Amino acid sequence: MKRMDKDLAFMLRYENVAWYENGKVKILDRRIYPIEVNFVECSNHKEVAQAIADMVTQSGGPYVAAGMGMALAAYEARNKNEDDLITYLEDAAYTLSHARPTTTENMKNVTEAALKTARDALKEGKRVDEAIFEDVINNSNRKYEKISQVASYLVNNFPKNGIVMTQCFAETIVGFMVLESRNQNKDIKYICPETRPYLQGARLTASVINDMGADVTVITDNMPAYIIGKKKVDLFTSAADVITMDGYVVNKVGTFQIALAANYWGIPYFVTGAPNQGHPDVNSVTIEERDPELVLYSLDTKHTMEGVKGLYPAFDITPPHLCSGVVTDKGVFSPFDLKNYYMDAKGRHISSDDILI
Repeated sequence: MKRMDKDLAFMLRYENVAWYENGKVKILDRRIYPIEVNFVECSNHKEVAQAIADMVTQSGGPYVAAGMGMALAAYEARNKNEDDLITYLEDAAYTLSHARPTTTENMKNVTEAALKTARDALKEGKRVDEAIFEDVINNSNRKYEKISQVASYLVNNFPKNGIVMTQCFAETIVGFMVLESRNQNKDIKYICPETRPYLQGARLTASVINDMGADVTVITDNMPAYIIGKKKVDLFTSAADVITMDGYVVNKVGTFQIALAANYWGIPYFVTGAPNQGHPDVNSVTIEERDPELVLYSLDTKHTMEGVKGLYPAFDITPPHLCSGVVTDKGVFSPFDLKNYYMDAKGRHISSDDILI
């Protein structure tokens, strides 16, 4: 089988995202990578859900982890009769898909696909855990292939020589963005805000870009507005945890303020991902409030006096008028016209089970 993770950075290869084997799921701990290269090992699907909730893996990683968690749940229920096994998997699907509230609708697509695979495997007399695992790998291949197409459309908007600012960790699109820039003979330098409190930009995005041989610079989260003007940044891009059908971008907190700065300096902001039909409008989104204590620490070191409070919304919402385009596997769409993503050439409505992260 051709693997679409070939030539990508270490942390984007399938085994290093989340991997099911021998009745365990191992997940690269992105909370500490690249300072340490450690894997969290999960013995049951509830531990996988907890790892997702604890942000052991982030960006697109939780979707792979959820699929692998479903394979693990099938292994846990391997000695049950068919009806009880499916009931067990349905419960596991709920637990995994609800690990983090903002992404529940997207996660349901992953767990529902695993349930379908399980039912098909039972009919065909196959091992359910192995069938789900194989399906997760096949889906990852298809997803990576689509994201490589997204990268092509995105990099088409890059200058021949220039500077691109990112936000948080956009998972696979980061690796393919670097590969595609190379394919198009574009000399691009990248600037990554650090993305407190987990420092995904500094530790993950910058590591992937550096690992793949491109020029990358890290800045703190309070620098983007100044740096965009001072360094003549050409374009701002991010992925999204949710793109609502009315064009709002829900992404790591800080995206909104960089989009505002990009608008002020007159540079485009392109978001990558597919609009989500489970979120018809922005009012359908629940913004996750994480443990406020986390903002009082940096890499396990507390930097505030006792009694000082924290506040940690995990995401913010960027309105469509600040977004120059939604870059998908089908091309670039206006955030005000996302219904066309789900239309075929004859104007008929279609649906998609794939989520681009």
